[in-house]
Amino acid sequence: MNVLIVYAHPESHSLNGSLKDFAVSHLQASGHNVQISDLYAMQWKAVLDAGDNTEPSPGPFHPSQDSQRAYKNGTQSDDIAAEQEKLQWADTVIFQFPLWWFSMPAIMKGWVERVYAYGFAYGVGEHSDTHWGDRYGEGNMAGKRAMLMVTTGGWEPHYSARGINGPIDDLLFPIHHGILHYPGFTVLPPLVFYRTGRMDETRYAQICGEMAHRLDTVESTTPISFRQQNGGDYAIPSLILKPDIAPGKSGFAAHLK
Repeated sequence: MNVLIVYAHPESHSLNGSLKDFAVSHLQASGHNVQISDLYAMQWKAVLDAGDNTEPSPGPFHPSQDSQRAYKNGTQSDDIAAEQEKLQWADTVIFQFPLWWFSMPAIMKGWVERVYAYGFAYGVGEHSDTHWGDRYGEGNMAGKRAMLMVTTGGWEPHYSARGINGPIDDLLFPIHHGILHYPGFTVLPPLVFYRTGRMDETRYAQICGEMAHRLDTVESTTPISFRQQNGGDYAIPSLILKPDIAPGKSGFAAHLK
């Protein structure tokens, strides 16, 4: 299995750094091929701008149109093209990051915004009265698995159904559904480690064991059951769930089978 780890933490000697090193060692010892995009170590440029196209348009910068033009014409900046090659190579992609202000760090969001080019991760497939593009379960990432590996300082109850921070599944929904399911990934349940500010050798060994188990079962883990956009559950072109699908449900939960 080819595994890409997209990693975002500024300190290599942090808990996240240790977990990333453990994941790489464990995967390689199990016979898998591993590549790492260590965004801080790479000094990844997080800002999407006209410089992402080596032959920018003479007119005003338009993010999606310039992205489409650069991808189509092979004029993307080298760093973007290199990350796209890693994604094409990977069978599984692991996004590892600390939960900062209820989401991924800005540098990782910037990786998504720049690497997910028009024509590569979105804007693909036909648009018709029955098919609204290849997305939400279809697209260029279809057939690949993706998983989030997240650390947070909060306690697990803080992220429970009635916890003050909101359910962890709701907080991660925009990433799971919008960043991973949208371009076609099969999305696995996240691996979340709570209260990471309190760590000792016993607990560290425990979470490494949990991580090893998840890494060993990536190919067999039951994915999150998101609905496919073109699978018949949504009316097109409104893209609203049909009346007989999940009646009485609304919000995030309605988009799960």
